[in-house]
Amino acid sequence: MRYTGAEPAVARLAVAARARLPELVEDTFTQIVAEMPIYREGRFVSHEKLRSSCDTNLRFLLRALEEPGTPDLSQAAATGVERARQGAPLPELLRAFRIGFSEVWQRFVELTRSDPADLIAATRALWTLIDDYTETLTEAYRETLAEITRTRHEKRLALVEALFTGGTFTESTLWDIARMLDLSLDGTYLVVAAETPGLGQEPLPRMENLLRERRHASAWRLTPDLRVGVVSLRESPAADPILGLLKENATGRVGVSPVFTGLGNTPRALHLARVALSSLMAGTSGIVQFTESPLAGLVASDPAASVQLAHQVLRPVLDLPAEERAVLLMTLRAWFDCRGSTKAIAERVYCHPNTVRHRLKRITDELGRSLTDPADIAELGTALRALTMFPDAAYLPPVR
Repeated sequence: MRYTGAEPAVARLAVAARARLPELVEDTFTQIVAEMPIYREGRFVSHEKLRSSCDTNLRFLLRALEEPGTPDLSQAAATGVERARQGAPLPELLRAFRIGFSEVWQRFVELTRSDPADLIAATRALWTLIDDYTETLTEAYRETLAEITRTRHEKRLALVEALFTGGTFTESTLWDIARMLDLSLDGTYLVVAAETPGLGQEPLPRMENLLRERRHASAWRLTPDLRVGVVSLRESPAADPILGLLKENATGRVGVSPVFTGLGNTPRALHLARVALSSLMAGTSGIVQFTESPLAGLVASDPAASVQLAHQVLRPVLDLPAEERAVLLMTLRAWFDCRGSTKAIAERVYCHPNTVRHRLKRITDELGRSLTDPADIAELGTALRALTMFPDAAYLPPVR
Protein backbone atom coordinates (compact mmCIF):
# COMPACT_ATOMS: atom_id res chain seq x y z
CA MET A 1 0.00 0.00 0.00
CA ARG A 2 1.46 3.35 -1.07
CA TYR A 3 0.89 6.70 0.65
CA THR A 4 -1.24 8.90 -1.66
CA GLY A 5 -1.52 12.15 0.27
CA ALA A 6 -2.76 13.62 3.51
CA GLU A 7 -6.35 13.83 4.65
CA PRO A 8 -7.36 17.30 5.92
CA ALA A 9 -7.35 16.21 9.55
CA VAL A 10 -3.89 14.67 9.18
CA ALA A 11 -2.60 17.79 7.44
CA ARG A 12 -3.79 19.95 10.33
CA LEU A 13 -1.99 17.71 12.83
CA ALA A 14 1.22 17.84 10.77
CA VAL A 15 1.12 21.65 10.69
CA ALA A 16 0.61 21.75 14.45
CA ALA A 17 3.50 19.31 15.02
CA ARG A 18 5.80 21.29 12.71
CA ALA A 19 5.27 24.35 14.90
CA ARG A 20 7.08 22.38 17.62
CA LEU A 21 9.81 21.07 15.28
CA PRO A 22 12.87 22.23 17.32
CA GLU A 23 11.56 20.37 20.36
CA LEU A 24 10.73 17.32 18.21
CA VAL A 25 14.21 17.25 16.68
CA GLU A 26 15.93 17.56 20.05
CA ASP A 27 13.83 14.81 21.64
CA THR A 28 14.48 12.48 18.69
CA PHE A 29 18.23 13.19 18.74
CA THR A 30 18.41 12.66 22.52
CA GLN A 31 16.57 9.35 22.39
CA ILE A 32 18.69 8.02 19.50
CA VAL A 33 21.92 8.89 21.32
CA ALA A 34 20.62 7.41 24.58
CA GLU A 35 19.42 4.11 23.09
CA MET A 36 21.95 3.43 20.31
CA PRO A 37 25.66 3.08 21.15
CA ILE A 38 26.88 3.49 17.54
CA TYR A 39 25.29 6.94 17.40
CA ARG A 40 26.22 7.81 20.98
CA GLU A 41 29.88 7.03 20.19
CA GLY A 42 29.76 8.80 16.82
CA ARG A 43 31.16 5.78 14.96
CA PHE A 44 29.64 6.69 11.59
CA VAL A 45 27.94 10.07 12.07
CA SER A 46 28.99 12.95 14.29
CA HIS A 47 26.44 14.30 16.76
CA GLU A 48 26.21 17.50 14.77
CA LYS A 49 25.40 15.66 11.55
CA LEU A 50 22.99 13.34 13.35
CA ARG A 51 21.04 16.31 14.73
CA SER A 52 20.98 17.88 11.25
CA SER A 53 19.76 14.59 9.75
CA CYS A 54 16.97 14.38 12.35
CA ASP A 55 15.87 17.89 11.42
CA THR A 56 15.95 17.20 7.66
CA ASN A 57 14.06 13.92 7.84
CA LEU A 58 11.43 15.11 10.32
CA ARG A 59 10.75 18.14 8.15
CA PHE A 60 10.30 15.83 5.20
CA LEU A 61 7.93 13.58 7.14
CA LEU A 62 5.72 16.42 8.35
CA ARG A 63 5.70 18.09 4.95
CA ALA A 64 4.62 14.82 3.31
CA LEU A 65 1.79 14.54 5.86
CA GLU A 66 0.69 18.11 5.12
CA GLU A 67 0.62 18.01 1.33
CA PRO A 68 -1.73 16.13 -0.99
CA GLY A 69 -0.43 13.67 -3.59
CA THR A 70 2.34 11.13 -3.64
CA PRO A 71 5.26 12.31 -1.47
CA ASP A 72 8.76 12.96 -2.77
CA LEU A 73 10.91 10.18 -1.31
CA SER A 74 14.22 11.53 -2.58
CA GLN A 75 15.35 12.42 0.95
CA ALA A 76 14.82 8.81 2.04
CA ALA A 77 16.96 7.60 -0.88
CA ALA A 78 19.63 10.23 -0.18
CA THR A 79 19.86 9.17 3.46
CA GLY A 80 20.16 5.50 2.47
CA VAL A 81 22.98 6.28 0.04
CA GLU A 82 24.84 8.46 2.54
CA ARG A 83 24.65 5.95 5.40
CA ALA A 84 25.73 3.08 3.15
CA ARG A 85 28.81 5.08 2.14
CA GLN A 86 29.53 5.82 5.78
CA GLY A 87 29.31 2.13 6.63
CA ALA A 88 26.42 2.43 9.08
CA PRO A 89 24.56 -0.87 9.66
CA LEU A 90 21.12 -0.93 8.04
CA PRO A 91 19.24 -2.37 11.08
CA GLU A 92 20.57 0.43 13.26
CA LEU A 93 19.68 3.01 10.63
CA LEU A 94 16.08 1.77 10.43
CA ARG A 95 15.83 1.71 14.22
CA ALA A 96 16.87 5.38 14.37
CA PHE A 97 14.15 6.29 11.89
CA ARG A 98 11.57 4.34 13.85
CA ILE A 99 12.50 6.42 16.88
CA GLY A 100 11.92 9.61 14.89
CA PHE A 101 8.57 8.42 13.56
CA SER A 102 7.51 7.35 17.05
CA GLU A 103 8.27 10.84 18.34
CA VAL A 104 6.01 12.30 15.66
CA TRP A 105 3.27 9.86 16.60
CA GLN A 106 3.58 10.87 20.26
CA ARG A 107 2.99 14.49 19.23
CA PHE A 108 -0.11 13.40 17.36
CA VAL A 109 -1.35 11.59 20.48
CA GLU A 110 -0.94 14.78 22.50
CA LEU A 111 -2.71 16.85 19.84
CA THR A 112 -5.71 14.49 19.48
CA ARG A 113 -6.67 13.81 23.07
CA SER A 114 -10.06 15.43 22.46
CA ASP A 115 -10.65 13.72 19.10
CA PRO A 116 -9.51 10.04 18.86
CA ALA A 117 -10.86 9.76 15.30
CA ASP A 118 -8.18 12.14 14.06
CA LEU A 119 -5.53 10.02 15.80
CA ILE A 120 -6.72 6.91 13.95
CA ALA A 121 -6.46 8.70 10.60
CA ALA A 122 -3.08 10.18 11.50
CA THR A 123 -1.73 6.80 12.67
CA ARG A 124 -2.85 5.11 9.46
CA ALA A 125 -1.26 7.84 7.33
CA LEU A 126 1.94 7.91 9.39
CA TRP A 127 2.63 4.18 9.29
CA THR A 128 1.79 3.92 5.58
CA LEU A 129 4.30 6.69 4.94
CA ILE A 130 6.83 4.98 7.18
CA ASP A 131 6.56 1.81 5.07
CA ASP A 132 7.16 3.78 1.88
CA TYR A 133 10.02 5.73 3.43
CA THR A 134 11.86 2.71 4.87
CA GLU A 135 11.35 0.70 1.66
CA THR A 136 12.89 3.50 -0.41
CA LEU A 137 15.71 4.02 2.10
CA THR A 138 16.47 0.28 2.27
CA GLU A 139 16.54 -0.11 -1.50
CA ALA A 140 18.90 2.86 -1.92
CA TYR A 141 21.10 1.59 0.91
CA ARG A 142 21.39 -1.91 -0.55
CA GLU A 143 22.03 -0.71 -4.09
CA THR A 144 24.77 1.61 -2.85
CA LEU A 145 26.29 -1.07 -0.66
CA ALA A 146 26.26 -3.52 -3.59
CA GLU A 147 28.02 -0.97 -5.78
CA ILE A 148 30.60 -0.27 -3.07
CA THR A 149 31.17 -4.00 -2.57
CA ARG A 150 31.49 -4.58 -6.32
CA THR A 151 33.95 -1.71 -6.68
CA ARG A 152 36.05 -2.92 -3.75
CA HIS A 153 35.97 -6.48 -5.07
CA GLU A 154 37.11 -5.34 -8.52
CA LYS A 155 39.89 -3.24 -6.99
CA ARG A 156 40.95 -6.14 -4.80
CA LEU A 157 41.07 -8.46 -7.81
CA ALA A 158 43.17 -5.93 -9.71
CA LEU A 159 45.60 -5.58 -6.80
CA VAL A 160 45.86 -9.35 -6.35
CA GLU A 161 46.54 -9.69 -10.08
CA ALA A 162 49.25 -7.03 -9.85
CA LEU A 163 50.74 -8.77 -6.82
CA PHE A 164 51.08 -12.11 -8.60
CA THR A 165 52.10 -10.86 -12.04
CA GLY A 166 54.74 -8.51 -10.69
CA GLY A 167 56.30 -6.13 -13.15
CA THR A 168 57.96 -3.04 -11.80
CA PHE A 169 56.68 -2.47 -8.29
CA THR A 170 57.01 1.00 -6.88
CA GLU A 171 57.02 1.46 -3.13
CA SER A 172 53.73 3.34 -3.42
CA THR A 173 52.12 0.50 -5.40
CA LEU A 174 53.22 -2.10 -2.87
CA TRP A 175 51.90 0.02 -0.01
CA ASP A 176 48.52 0.27 -1.76
CA ILE A 177 48.44 -3.50 -2.32
CA ALA A 178 49.47 -4.28 1.26
CA ARG A 179 46.90 -1.89 2.74
CA MET A 180 44.00 -3.05 0.55
CA LEU A 181 44.75 -6.76 1.05
CA ASP A 182 45.51 -6.36 4.76
CA LEU A 183 49.01 -7.81 4.31
CA SER A 184 52.30 -6.65 5.77
CA LEU A 185 54.79 -5.16 3.33
CA ASP A 186 57.73 -6.92 4.99
CA GLY A 187 55.87 -9.95 6.34
CA THR A 188 56.65 -13.65 5.94
CA TYR A 189 54.65 -15.59 3.36
CA LEU A 190 53.96 -18.74 1.38
CA VAL A 191 52.47 -18.84 -2.12
CA VAL A 192 50.09 -21.68 -2.97
CA ALA A 193 49.25 -22.87 -6.50
CA ALA A 194 46.42 -25.42 -6.61
CA GLU A 195 45.24 -27.10 -9.79
CA THR A 196 41.51 -26.62 -10.42
CA PRO A 197 39.43 -29.78 -10.97
CA GLY A 198 37.57 -28.01 -13.79
CA LEU A 199 36.98 -24.60 -15.31
CA GLY A 200 36.13 -22.16 -12.53
CA GLN A 201 35.95 -24.92 -9.89
CA GLU A 202 37.44 -24.48 -6.44
CA PRO A 203 40.36 -26.83 -5.62
CA LEU A 204 40.71 -25.64 -2.01
CA PRO A 205 37.17 -25.19 -0.64
CA ARG A 206 36.81 -22.46 2.02
CA MET A 207 40.58 -22.14 2.31
CA GLU A 208 40.55 -18.36 2.78
CA ASN A 209 37.98 -18.66 5.58
CA LEU A 210 39.84 -21.55 7.21
CA LEU A 211 43.03 -19.52 7.21
CA ARG A 212 41.22 -16.48 8.61
CA GLU A 213 39.86 -18.60 11.46
CA ARG A 214 43.48 -19.42 12.31
CA ARG A 215 44.42 -15.72 12.09
CA HIS A 216 46.33 -15.97 8.81
CA ALA A 217 45.59 -13.24 6.29
CA SER A 218 45.63 -14.31 2.65
CA ALA A 219 44.74 -13.12 -0.85
CA TRP A 220 43.59 -15.42 -3.66
CA ARG A 221 42.99 -15.41 -7.39
CA LEU A 222 41.14 -18.03 -9.45
CA THR A 223 42.29 -18.65 -13.02
CA PRO A 224 40.93 -21.23 -15.47
CA ASP A 225 43.53 -23.80 -14.37
CA LEU A 226 44.84 -22.64 -10.99
CA ARG A 227 43.81 -21.21 -7.65
CA VAL A 228 46.76 -19.17 -6.42
CA GLY A 229 47.10 -17.50 -3.07
CA VAL A 230 49.63 -15.71 -0.90
CA VAL A 231 49.36 -16.65 2.79
CA SER A 232 50.75 -14.55 5.61
CA LEU A 233 52.63 -16.43 8.32
CA ARG A 234 52.79 -15.00 11.81
CA GLU A 235 56.13 -16.76 12.16
CA SER A 236 58.17 -19.09 9.94
CA PRO A 237 57.43 -22.31 11.89
CA ALA A 238 53.74 -21.66 11.15
CA ALA A 239 54.37 -23.06 7.67
CA ASP A 240 53.85 -26.64 8.89
CA PRO A 241 50.26 -26.11 10.10
CA ILE A 242 49.47 -24.31 6.83
CA LEU A 243 50.85 -27.21 4.81
CA GLY A 244 48.79 -29.61 6.91
CA LEU A 245 45.65 -27.57 6.33
CA LEU A 246 46.29 -27.53 2.59
CA LYS A 247 46.84 -31.29 2.57
CA GLU A 248 43.56 -31.91 4.41
CA ASN A 249 41.54 -29.84 1.95
CA ALA A 250 43.27 -30.33 -1.40
CA THR A 251 41.29 -32.05 -4.14
CA GLY A 252 44.17 -32.25 -6.65
CA ARG A 253 47.78 -31.22 -7.17
CA VAL A 254 49.04 -28.36 -4.98
CA GLY A 255 52.42 -26.66 -5.20
CA VAL A 256 53.77 -24.44 -2.42
CA SER A 257 56.64 -21.97 -2.54
CA PRO A 258 59.41 -21.78 0.02
CA VAL A 259 58.79 -19.43 2.95
CA PHE A 260 59.84 -15.95 1.86
CA THR A 261 59.94 -12.44 3.26
CA GLY A 262 58.68 -9.29 1.57
CA LEU A 263 55.44 -8.90 -0.37
CA GLY A 264 57.36 -7.75 -3.45
CA ASN A 265 58.82 -11.25 -3.84
CA THR A 266 55.41 -12.83 -4.48
CA PRO A 267 55.81 -13.23 -8.30
CA ARG A 268 59.00 -15.29 -7.95
CA ALA A 269 57.40 -17.36 -5.18
CA LEU A 270 54.43 -18.06 -7.46
CA HIS A 271 56.81 -19.34 -10.13
CA LEU A 272 58.40 -21.71 -7.62
CA ALA A 273 54.98 -22.90 -6.43
CA ARG A 274 54.05 -23.66 -10.04
CA VAL A 275 57.29 -25.59 -10.45
CA ALA A 276 56.51 -27.61 -7.32
CA LEU A 277 53.02 -28.38 -8.63
CA SER A 278 54.38 -29.54 -11.99
CA SER A 279 56.60 -32.07 -10.23
CA LEU A 280 53.47 -34.04 -9.26
CA MET A 281 52.14 -36.52 -11.80
CA ALA A 282 49.06 -35.28 -13.65
CA GLY A 283 45.82 -36.78 -12.39
CA THR A 284 47.13 -37.38 -8.88
CA SER A 285 46.38 -35.57 -5.64
CA GLY A 286 49.05 -34.28 -3.30
CA ILE A 287 51.00 -31.31 -2.04
CA VAL A 288 54.65 -30.49 -2.68
CA GLN A 289 56.65 -27.58 -1.34
CA PHE A 290 59.50 -26.26 -3.43
CA THR A 291 62.80 -26.96 -1.68
CA GLU A 292 64.84 -23.81 -1.90
CA SER A 293 68.49 -24.46 -2.73
CA PRO A 294 70.97 -22.77 -5.07
CA LEU A 295 70.65 -25.56 -7.64
CA ALA A 296 66.85 -25.71 -7.40
CA GLY A 297 66.63 -21.95 -7.77
CA LEU A 298 68.92 -22.02 -10.79
CA VAL A 299 66.89 -24.75 -12.53
CA ALA A 300 63.57 -23.08 -11.74
CA SER A 301 64.74 -19.69 -12.99
CA ASP A 302 64.92 -20.89 -16.61
CA PRO A 303 62.70 -23.90 -17.31
CA ALA A 304 63.42 -23.99 -21.06
CA ALA A 305 67.19 -24.02 -20.59
CA SER A 306 66.89 -26.60 -17.81
CA VAL A 307 64.83 -28.94 -20.00
CA GLN A 308 67.36 -28.53 -22.82
CA LEU A 309 70.17 -29.41 -20.41
CA ALA A 310 68.28 -32.51 -19.23
CA HIS A 311 67.96 -33.76 -22.80
CA GLN A 312 71.55 -32.99 -23.69
CA VAL A 313 72.83 -34.92 -20.66
CA LEU A 314 70.27 -37.72 -20.36
CA ARG A 315 69.05 -38.21 -23.92
CA PRO A 316 70.44 -41.76 -24.40
CA VAL A 317 68.57 -42.94 -21.29
CA LEU A 318 65.42 -40.98 -22.15
CA ASP A 319 65.32 -42.70 -25.55
CA LEU A 320 65.21 -46.17 -23.95
CA PRO A 321 61.93 -48.10 -23.61
CA ALA A 322 59.78 -46.77 -20.78
CA GLU A 323 60.49 -49.57 -18.29
CA GLU A 324 64.26 -49.46 -18.76
CA ARG A 325 64.28 -45.67 -18.64
CA ALA A 326 62.31 -45.63 -15.37
CA VAL A 327 64.61 -48.19 -13.69
CA LEU A 328 67.83 -46.41 -14.67
CA LEU A 329 66.57 -42.94 -13.72
CA MET A 330 65.33 -44.27 -10.38
CA THR A 331 68.72 -45.84 -9.71
CA LEU A 332 70.59 -42.67 -10.68
CA ARG A 333 68.39 -40.57 -8.37
CA ALA A 334 69.02 -43.06 -5.57
CA TRP A 335 72.77 -42.76 -6.21
CA PHE A 336 72.58 -39.01 -5.56
CA ASP A 337 70.20 -39.37 -2.60
CA CYS A 338 72.36 -42.05 -0.99
CA ARG A 339 75.61 -40.23 -1.75
CA GLY A 340 77.00 -43.08 -3.83
CA SER A 341 76.57 -45.84 -1.22
CA THR A 342 75.82 -49.06 -3.10
CA LYS A 343 74.38 -50.70 0.00
CA ALA A 344 72.05 -47.79 0.70
CA ILE A 345 70.97 -47.67 -2.94
CA ALA A 346 70.18 -51.40 -2.90
CA GLU A 347 67.99 -50.92 0.16
CA ARG A 348 66.29 -47.91 -1.43
CA VAL A 349 65.43 -49.63 -4.73
CA TYR A 350 64.94 -53.15 -3.27
CA CYS A 351 67.58 -55.05 -5.20
CA HIS A 352 70.97 -56.74 -4.67
CA PRO A 353 74.08 -54.48 -4.52
CA ASN A 354 75.47 -56.29 -7.57
CA THR A 355 72.31 -55.29 -9.47
CA VAL A 356 72.94 -51.69 -8.45
CA ARG A 357 76.51 -51.86 -9.76
CA HIS A 358 75.27 -53.33 -13.01
CA ARG A 359 72.68 -50.56 -13.44
CA LEU A 360 75.18 -47.83 -12.65
CA LYS A 361 77.59 -49.22 -15.25
CA ARG A 362 74.76 -49.34 -17.76
CA ILE A 363 73.99 -45.69 -17.01
CA THR A 364 77.59 -44.54 -17.46
CA ASP A 365 77.92 -46.57 -20.64
CA GLU A 366 74.71 -45.16 -22.13
CA LEU A 367 75.53 -41.56 -21.18
CA GLY A 368 79.27 -41.68 -21.77
CA ARG A 369 79.80 -40.01 -18.41
CA SER A 370 81.59 -40.91 -15.20
CA LEU A 371 80.28 -41.00 -11.65
CA THR A 372 83.71 -39.99 -10.39
CA ASP A 373 84.26 -36.89 -12.54
CA PRO A 374 83.01 -33.78 -10.62
CA ALA A 375 81.97 -32.04 -13.83
CA ASP A 376 79.92 -35.04 -15.01
CA ILE A 377 78.36 -35.43 -11.56
CA ALA A 378 77.33 -31.75 -11.52
CA GLU A 379 75.68 -31.99 -14.93
CA LEU A 380 73.92 -35.25 -14.09
CA GLY A 381 72.60 -33.81 -10.82
CA THR A 382 71.31 -30.67 -12.54
CA ALA A 383 69.69 -32.70 -15.32
CA LEU A 384 67.93 -34.95 -12.80
CA ARG A 385 66.75 -31.89 -10.88
CA ALA A 386 65.28 -30.47 -14.09
CA LEU A 387 63.42 -33.74 -14.78
CA THR A 388 62.05 -33.74 -11.22
CA MET A 389 60.78 -30.16 -11.53
CA PHE A 390 59.55 -30.54 -15.10
CA PRO A 391 58.60 -34.22 -15.39
CA ASP A 392 56.90 -33.76 -18.75
CA ALA A 393 60.33 -32.90 -20.17
CA ALA A 394 61.19 -36.62 -20.22
CA TYR A 395 58.60 -37.18 -22.93
CA LEU A 396 59.25 -34.07 -25.06
CA PRO A 397 61.76 -33.45 -27.81
CA PRO A 398 64.75 -31.40 -26.74
CA VAL A 399 64.66 -27.63 -27.01
CA ARG A 400 66.88 -26.48 -29.88
